[in-house]
Amino acid sequence: MAGQVDPIFGGIFSGRRVLVTGHSGFKGGWLSVWLYRLGAQLTGVSLPPEKGPSFYDACGLPVIMDSRFADIRDPAALQKALADVDAEVVFHMAAQPLVRRSYREPAETFATNVSGTAHVLDAALKMKSLKAVVVVTSDKCYDNKEWTWGYRENDPMGGRDPYSASKGCTELVAQAYQHSFFGDPQGPQLTTVRAGNVFGGGDWGEDRLVPDIVRSAEAGKPLHIRSPFSVRPWQHVLEPISGYLGLAAKLLEKGQPFAGPWNFGPDVSGTVNVRNLAMMMQHSWGAGAPEFTFHHTGDGPPDGMHEAGILRLDSTKAQTRLGWRPQLDLPEAIQLTVDWYRSHAAGEAMAGITDAQIGHYSNLMSSDMFDRATVAAQ
Repeated sequence: MAGQVDPIFGGIFSGRRVLVTGHSGFKGGWLSVWLYRLGAQLTGVSLPPEKGPSFYDACGLPVIMDSRFADIRDPAALQKALADVDAEVVFHMAAQPLVRRSYREPAETFATNVSGTAHVLDAALKMKSLKAVVVVTSDKCYDNKEWTWGYRENDPMGGRDPYSASKGCTELVAQAYQHSFFGDPQGPQLTTVRAGNVFGGGDWGEDRLVPDIVRSAEAGKPLHIRSPFSVRPWQHVLEPISGYLGLAAKLLEKGQPFAGPWNFGPDVSGTVNVRNLAMMMQHSWGAGAPEFTFHHTGDGPPDGMHEAGILRLDSTKAQTRLGWRPQLDLPEAIQLTVDWYRSHAAGEAMAGITDAQIGHYSNLMSSDMFDRATVAAQ
């Protein structure tokens, strides 16, 4: 239901003009539905959803927002698509999000994630009512040293594969724009946000663990899983999105003290290896869950493509300065995901199911969640 005044965000998004890039994707779709629930006036720009099932179609996003299609790699097409848009808040989520695809299409990955971000920021700067920009990158933006502790916002950017490097570059582009064009304390503010390995209902991306498990379950076929001992910070999609929304609200209310980079990762209990996550998903699915085979060597994925072995985020800054906290333990996050896919397979109305899951998550959040910061934002 649109137009609700959620006490967590103080009604700050009600009636706000909000632009979401990448709204036809998985994370952008969940963010758009939550913003609609909060009463925002939504515009989305992205590529059309890929063929096959999608969150965009399942939840009827064309009905709840002004949906436009343009390739962010093409600045002229993007400017044309946004010519009459004067957003107060921009969430930039459009991206090429897949590590393995980045090996097949490295130049395309850099063009989308790096140049595309610059094109979006150029378009945003032309919006007279602009107050806040949230650029969504990835936990893989960090120069990964295979540390057992989490990466903090002031750790260096890097990346050994094209996707990770592109996200590190995206952070540098956003930082350059922040210093060059968003430095006025009285003007619009820019922030970047980094989350873990998100999952949830409505993700059908290629080469992603949870969608692969769902496809195997629905097809009744076993699944071969690569790199079972790689450790990832797993989290339900609503966890980081709650942080993005809370941060955007603070940018609107208090401005510059909340600009800059932020991590929104899971608690330590949510950081497990691929094999454990797969087995938890299998247990939650129950009857009809696929059987797994694993590639058990410790030398990386069988095709030789480099992927991080250990990756963790330190979200102390978000917890102490913003008041943000994860609300779901890993088994509950997995159960919500399984319930969503089972409902979709049963032909249920997914807009209502999705709204109910957002409502459930909102009820777990205390009304003063983003007002409990113990350290002033710097």
